[in-house]
Amino acid sequence: MRIDILTLFPAMFAGPLGESMVGRARQQGLIDIRLWDIREFATDKHRTVDDTPYGGGPGMVMKIEPLAACLDHVLGDDETPVLVTSPQGQLLTQKRVTELAAYRRLLVVCGHYEGIDERLHCLYNTEEFSIGDYVVTGGELPAMVLVDAVSRFVPGVLGQPESATSDCFADGLLKHPNYSKPELFRGARVPSVLLSGHHEEIRRWRRQQSLLRTACRRPDLLALAQLTDEDRQLLKDICL
Repeated sequence: MRIDILTLFPAMFAGPLGESMVGRARQQGLIDIRLWDIREFATDKHRTVDDTPYGGGPGMVMKIEPLAACLDHVLGDDETPVLVTSPQGQLLTQKRVTELAAYRRLLVVCGHYEGIDERLHCLYNTEEFSIGDYVVTGGELPAMVLVDAVSRFVPGVLGQPESATSDCFADGLLKHPNYSKPELFRGARVPSVLLSGHHEEIRRWRRQQSLLRTACRRPDLLALAQLTDEDRQLLKDICL
């Protein structure tokens, strides 16, 4: 997969995209991440990429001219969708991440300031996305989150591919609790069912814990989840 990132601050990506899983995937040639400095496409000597908003108001707006020049250079004749980081965008979900992972190429524009000149969305096939109902200092951090999340579904990136399909939100629910050695630590024991060797009981326990955790922490997810008859029975058993 190729991912192009258009940003005002390319140096921010060096650490996050050069370490851990994403860093290894890049070294192995599984993911090709290319960073583009929008300032390089400004035409004035000061490499200006922002200006005051028409109509007045606080802050600055990302100019359309250098951004469009950068986009035209990177896109060429490709019709790759342009993903734009913005607090006004749709929330990035696990479902959307898996859909994006099926693309051969992604292009991400990192928003900044009070926003980007709205003509970007008129001239290009854009999709705005947000990582939550809060505002960060720029679109670089959300872009890193997107790249990391999508990378998990690129074949070969994870040592165990099934890890991606068993994560939180994979089936619309939060994940069950996990334990490792030692069996006893500071008086706290690993649940006995996990030591039983009874795979079916372990599966049922984990599913029930997943349902319980979701009901307690994210009831909104539980309300939307497609529950099986077994799930409903496991929930009833919790309440008994």
